[in-house]
Amino acid sequence: MFRIIAIALLGVYLIAVGVWPPAAAPIAAALTGAAVIVGLVPGPAWLGLGVIAWLRNRPAPVVAD
Repeated sequence: MFRIIAIALLGVYLIAVGVWPPAAAPIAAALTGAAVIVGLVPGPAWLGLGVIAWLRNRPAPVVAD
């Protein structure tokens, strides 16, 4: 029984190792593209966008009764 389980786990491992790198390639390419786009925009612009988003979505002030 242990031999069957070990062979099955070896098969699953070999399939995962053989299939995972080609399957992950488009994901890596998309992340690289996103990093390039983020890197093209200057830091102060991201900071300004963050401040604008925070000002537009901040919670309403609490009014004491």
